[in-house]
Amino acid sequence: MVLHRPIGTGFEVRVGGIGDNFQLLTLLGHVLVGGGHVPGTAPSAESVRLATDPEPARGRSQVAATGVFELLAPDGERIWNEGLADDIPVVEGRRLLVLDEPTYRRRWNADRFFPHLPGTAQLIRVLTADETRTWFARTALGNGTRRHS
Repeated sequence: MVLHRPIGTGFEVRVGGIGDNFQLLTLLGHVLVGGGHVPGTAPSAESVRLATDPEPARGRSQVAATGVFELLAPDGERIWNEGLADDIPVVEGRRLLVLDEPTYRRRWNADRFFPHLPGTAQLIRVLTADETRTWFARTALGNGTRRHS
């Protein structure tokens, strides 16, 4: 479950093959911003290709990706980009991730950490307003309209 705090919207997203949270950020930006579900600047087509291409990555590219979200755990603590998707806590049997506006601009090399592991991200559905409120109630972040400190 992914909650977008700035606009108070929730999503069910299925991800796979994620080597690190940089790749996760790229793919969430592609699905949510690129799909027109949340505001922001979508990742470049080339950074998305590098994250998802089924062919193994060959060497390092000069492609940079820019973060559009801050990753937060349900308790409001930051989930570091250098970490893994496994860092996202499980709440009631589902991983629960809160997206917030970035506290500062982040850029990184868009290459995959594991060159032979292509990532995937698929929007399953947009949560209803009631579902979103229920998931936000399971966080320390309230209803999704307050900024964390």
